[in-house]
Amino acid sequence: MKSIASLFLMFFLVGFSHSQKTEKIQTVKIKTSAECGQCKDRIEEKLNYTKGVKFSELNLRENFLEVKFNSEKISLEQVKNVIVALGYDADELKANLKAVENLPLCCRPGGMK
Repeated sequence: MKSIASLFLMFFLVGFSHSQKTEKIQTVKIKTSAECGQCKDRIEEKLNYTKGVKFSELNLRENFLEVKFNSEKISLEQVKNVIVALGYDADELKANLKAVENLPLCCRPGGMK
């Protein structure tokens, strides 16, 4: 009886481990034009509720955004496009000008200077 229980447990564990999908998590740092706490809140909130993004945190002192994402659900280019659509630069991609116009004055380029 003990060997039957052990055999059942082994099959269960093997089946469970195969059913777990391995995610391809990437961590990147993206240079951004964000300047203040409102920018930080806006970007982090949008990215943290974007499908495939696991984590985002903006470092205002050094103007870069750390993003962890599942590359099987969202690409780096798509992550950058979310940032650009909010009105901020994302590495080599420039902010959407219409979105920049809709930002509070303090969040526009040069707004905190």
